[in-house]
Amino acid sequence: MTSTSAARTTHAVLAGVICGFVGFTSSFAVVLTGVHAVGASADQAASALLVLCLAMGLGTVAFSWRLRIPITMAWSTPGAALLATAAVPHGGFAAAVGAFMVCGVLLALCGLVRPLGNLVARIPPTLANGMLAGVLLTLCAAPFLAVVDEPAAILPVMLVWLALTAWARRWAVPGALVAAIAVMAVDGVFGQLAAGAASPTITWVTPTFHGGALIAIAVPLFIVTMTSQNIPGIAVLASFGYRPDMRAPLAYAGAASTVGAVGGGHAINLAAISAALAAGPEAHPDPDRRWIAGVSCGFTYLAFGPLSALVTEVASAAPAGLVETIAGLALLGTLAGAAAAALGDPEHREAAALTIVVAASGMTIAGVGAAFWGLVAGAAYLLVTGWRARIGR
Repeated sequence: MTSTSAARTTHAVLAGVICGFVGFTSSFAVVLTGVHAVGASADQAASALLVLCLAMGLGTVAFSWRLRIPITMAWSTPGAALLATAAVPHGGFAAAVGAFMVCGVLLALCGLVRPLGNLVARIPPTLANGMLAGVLLTLCAAPFLAVVDEPAAILPVMLVWLALTAWARRWAVPGALVAAIAVMAVDGVFGQLAAGAASPTITWVTPTFHGGALIAIAVPLFIVTMTSQNIPGIAVLASFGYRPDMRAPLAYAGAASTVGAVGGGHAINLAAISAALAAGPEAHPDPDRRWIAGVSCGFTYLAFGPLSALVTEVASAAPAGLVETIAGLALLGTLAGAAAAALGDPEHREAAALTIVVAASGMTIAGVGAAFWGLVAGAAYLLVTGWRARIGR
């Protein structure tokens, strides 16, 4: 191997490490916020973080190595955001876990049964993105509500995020996380950690199945994971010239989500935004060598797994609103993209706006949360206006 080839291989390894580091640090707060919102205890949240890291790390390493393509996986950040705005279902976290399992089965079927995947792809993107934008709106407002109550803790984090957004966008959220760690150190958080906090364990949760949880959690989680992660993830790979048969990776993501649910994990999927860090020319000039970045990314996720308990313990001891601030700042870009995609089509703009408003309202009917009703409202609007248009012809 020449020195130039060795240098490029090293660069690909580093690109994968950055991909995994950015993927974890920019959204772990969203995952913790989401599973806590649907009833997870601190131990169950740490377990969820661990099983998700293991599932997406193993999948990323296996498929990147086997297919020689930089196929990266990630936890469903939009799905976690959806959970963060949900309520604890009837039956508690066990019912949420049952919904996670059903979502995983549906994700696996999309990989195994092509017509089902094609049917999901026909969901109007304006409605799917409208639901996501509505869900994210509440979360992205959290930093600005928190800064009023805890300005000394929140404002430094927001200022660091803003500065890095202007000059080094990729590092904006990790930089904000470093600022949050500094705030916690000054606040004495690390001296409050319990002995043994760094010992990760998988906490078994026996699932229960409740109709309300399946409608409120499983269905929206499945839709948002497919439309905001898996389908765009395939498109990102295709944009760099990679068009493999994705049935096996999609089936693995669904199966791993189903199995991982009993450990508290909500869902894994193909990476979308972060996928470009491993699949693009910045990873390696030779497309046939970028799989190295994918393998490196997978091992980075696996390395984060054992830190799950420590991360959860620190997050639990953080000043009020700090974790929510990291989550909200991390999701602002996703909110902007979802809102732009939802409102970009003039023909469906009002239906999308209605979906956003209902999804952001926080309304609950019969134990079913606002995300689902946002989809229902938008779909009903399209059906009625479309029917009226046909009658008027």
